[in-house]
Amino acid sequence: MSLQQVPLHHIHQQSGAKIVPFAGFEMPVRYSSDLDEHNTVRNGVGMFDVSHMGEFILKGEGALGLIQRVSANDASVLYDGKVQYSYLPNGRGGIVDDLLVYRINELEYMLVVNASNIEKDWNWISQYVSDYDTEGAPLSMVNVSGDMCLFAVQGPLAAKALQSLTQTDLDSMEYYTFEKTDFAGYANVIVSATGYTGAGGFEIYVSNHQAEGVWNAIMKAGEPFGIKPIGLGARDTLRLEMGYNLYGNDITDETSPIEAGLGWVTKFTHDFIDADLLKAQKTQGVFRKLVGFELVERGVPRGHYELTDAEGTKIGEVTSGTQSPTLGKGVGLGYVQTAYSKPGSEIFVKVRDRLLKAQVVKPPFVKK
Repeated sequence: MSLQQVPLHHIHQQSGAKIVPFAGFEMPVRYSSDLDEHNTVRNGVGMFDVSHMGEFILKGEGALGLIQRVSANDASVLYDGKVQYSYLPNGRGGIVDDLLVYRINELEYMLVVNASNIEKDWNWISQYVSDYDTEGAPLSMVNVSGDMCLFAVQGPLAAKALQSLTQTDLDSMEYYTFEKTDFAGYANVIVSATGYTGAGGFEIYVSNHQAEGVWNAIMKAGEPFGIKPIGLGARDTLRLEMGYNLYGNDITDETSPIEAGLGWVTKFTHDFIDADLLKAQKTQGVFRKLVGFELVERGVPRGHYELTDAEGTKIGEVTSGTQSPTLGKGVGLGYVQTAYSKPGSEIFVKVRDRLLKAQVVKPPFVKK
């Protein structure tokens, strides 16, 4: 299958980015070094081009009903300009995808989905659209993924770096809210106080024809604050330091959201797919749980490494792991038998033939 390119692919090439295949796209993985880019975001400000992400627009009286059917979180609590994290149960106890739900107004929502799952999510949600058509008020769902670019400007200096480009008071924007506003001389840009790094910042949604102008304007406005373009390598270490799940690693079609610690976005106030099954799991408990852990001994945990007890008996598996640039130690996420899931529990990571001691901790590993 041929790889797609994001609209600003040429800019990333000109900036010296290393381009790699990711989720069906050619994406910049780094421009300088993962360590330098990680620290730039954690301590200052950097910008990711994450235009590979998917966006669907739902319009119509049935939009909320559809979202309530396919999504486990309760979207009825949303108000105009509010964002919600949620996931799509798959009808057999697993997860189709995790996503963000944006309420634009009472009759219009935007769903932001993972790049690798755009077609899968579209097909999954589409099968329920007709159930929420009402006479004289059809429900429409439009895939605008190919028409939009998304830039994540992240880090503690993000608001200062962007403020000259908009009249919106960025410092006063609450976490997980957004505004449609003028930005860098362009109209109807979505500025969202969201991100995947734990370092604070904003995500900027623009149409493709606005993308190059907006990217260049952000880079220029951010110059006094040391802004740099950042690749997917640092994005992964930043999200992992916060313990954020990555679809395909920590959550999949085969993982229960209750096992994965997503009970906090599983609201049994509405009738969604798998509600009864997940309620039973939450009530009765599950055999395994996704936990965070820090290595006590030197080493780097990697995905699919075995997690064991002191005797070397397998109790689980690493789903994501890295050397934390901020902490200078190995950290990871993995599923373990519930008996070993309590913070402070001693577990071991099997690296080749060695068992490296680790301790279960509650993420985030790096405190804000």
